[in-house]
Amino acid sequence: MQPVLASLTSAASSAGNSWTASLERFFNDGAKILDDAAGYLFLYLLAWLLVLGGLYFTVRTGFVQLRLFPYMVRAITSSRDSKEGGISSFQAFAVGLASRVGTGNIVGVAIAITMGGPGAVFWMWIVALVGMATGFIEATLAQLYKVTHPDGTFRGGPAYYIQRGLGSKPAAKLFAVVITFVFGFAYEATQANTIAATMESTFHVEPWMTAVALVVITTPIIFKGIKSVAAVSEWLVPIMTVVYALIAVAILVLHVTAIPGAIFSIFEGAFGVDQAFAGTAGGFTAALLNGTRRGLFSNEAGEGSVPNIAATATVPHPVQQGFVQSLGVFVDTIVVCTVTALIVLLSGVYDPVAAQSAPEVANGAANTLTSASVTNVLGGWAQYLMAVIIFVFAYSSLLGNYTYAQVNMDYLQGKQHKHYALRAMIIVATAVGSLSTLTFVWSLSDLVMGAMTVINMVSILALGGWAFGALRDWEAQRRAVEAGEKDEIRFIATDNPYLPGTLPGDIWAVDGAAHAAITERRAALEEASGS
Repeated sequence: MQPVLASLTSAASSAGNSWTASLERFFNDGAKILDDAAGYLFLYLLAWLLVLGGLYFTVRTGFVQLRLFPYMVRAITSSRDSKEGGISSFQAFAVGLASRVGTGNIVGVAIAITMGGPGAVFWMWIVALVGMATGFIEATLAQLYKVTHPDGTFRGGPAYYIQRGLGSKPAAKLFAVVITFVFGFAYEATQANTIAATMESTFHVEPWMTAVALVVITTPIIFKGIKSVAAVSEWLVPIMTVVYALIAVAILVLHVTAIPGAIFSIFEGAFGVDQAFAGTAGGFTAALLNGTRRGLFSNEAGEGSVPNIAATATVPHPVQQGFVQSLGVFVDTIVVCTVTALIVLLSGVYDPVAAQSAPEVANGAANTLTSASVTNVLGGWAQYLMAVIIFVFAYSSLLGNYTYAQVNMDYLQGKQHKHYALRAMIIVATAVGSLSTLTFVWSLSDLVMGAMTVINMVSILALGGWAFGALRDWEAQRRAVEAGEKDEIRFIATDNPYLPGTLPGDIWAVDGAAHAAITERRAALEEASGS
């Protein structure tokens, strides 16, 4: 009997190993195909579309990201108490930041440096700096073309401004389908993959166990809808950002004298000056390609994702939310990604020579490179703290991603639809992502994200005049308020001389839904404060 059992056990083990090997080959082969396709898309089209488009928006808005930066900060700090009558500007910022600040800031930066050298960080900066203007434009357009929703909030985003602004329903539906897959599956799988890899490397938790745990804790929040996600993100995002910032400050203080050298290596690698720090073969090309890809994944400017949550905010003027989301790009890349890059470059763990000689091995280890860098500086205990931080970063992104998918399913299926199939797909994605390989999920995300971004960038370039007009209107009202001629800034689209035409719908009319929501919210706040 025992020989029979031993034989059956051996056969089962052999079958299991064969299945695992086949699955791994499938993911590896698929990753190679996806990565090549994404590389061509980014190098020959998307990198230039993002940079040149961002420069165009920067010039046309008079360098809005620099000139009006104080107003961006003020838009955040003055909206924290806006809770009644919909999602506040701060909550929309928090959800947008939850999606932005995630694996792109920890794993994404590590992958960019591993595959493109320190110079990739420079191109992440460029994408972010011009992307602040792009983020301003797309968020403002989302507010201009938003619509009401039965649950008391608003809906909007690229699908809405493509149809209502450009008059192309087929293009709007195409975008909605693509972004629903990106945020309902690809990005969710990427976040889950990072969580699973972190749990396995730190706590030796098997990926299948992580998959089960993620399904259990995600399902209740996802099935409660956007307001539930906004409520969680509102406190989760600030906490995770502060904790990570404290760790970063500690590491930077311990290596303060080495910071100039690390920054210098970023500029050297950006233009292929120092081949030892140029990353994989290609020098300048590798830095540009990987910096652009990881920069877009991280800050999402021009991607068409953040406008979906930007449209849900209740604000008196569309430009206010443009300010809020532009600041989100700055916080994500110029602050958080830069800090992560310095941690990696200063810790002594990153080896540019090894990354060049064995890029596939280095890329596979990128999932834990940032965590290993922190641990190498602060000691073994830090790996557990980093595991918690990475979990929070990735999980908050997983939740934030859902809101974008739901907004577009609202567009495709109607506002009253419960979208149970979408919610189920997200739950499935968390399980699949936990069991997939790093290269497969990231390459899949890159490719579909690139396709989505092309559609959105072309659309906002065509509709830019509406956002420029809204900005001129806001600036004129700001001058009137500062001169004491007006009490507040409030956008009225009807017969607005700054707009290039008549804005579709009446949501921004004097008695439209946008201002009615503000009136209701203020009344509720006054009643609450008086009781």
